[in-house]
Amino acid sequence: MLTLAADIDVLARFGRALADPIRCRILLALREAPAHPADLADRLGISRTRLSNHLACLRDCGLVVATPVGRRSRYELADRRLAHALDDLRLAVVAVATDRSCPDADEKDCC
Repeated sequence: MLTLAADIDVLARFGRALADPIRCRILLALREAPAHPADLADRLGISRTRLSNHLACLRDCGLVVATPVGRRSRYELADRRLAHALDDLRLAVVAVATDRSCPDADEKDCC
């Protein structure tokens, strides 16, 4: 059983990861299937350097893991329950606030 402080830390890490649209796109892509960074970068239309920085953040948050496959690494969600959590969170937000949008997605205090 986690303590309140540990629960808060877990939710804060998850929130930090979801605070960036690119990281959200990465998590949603990995929800579908594990992928190599080069393939993810191409799929998401971002540079490999930028993707690498976001993957490092997601690894630090404990949401994704890298598995060596030969000379390359394959990324996947750290726990399959994260896929369900992402779906549940997305559906809950849509159900609660269907008529709302973030007024300025670049604002740090937004949403």
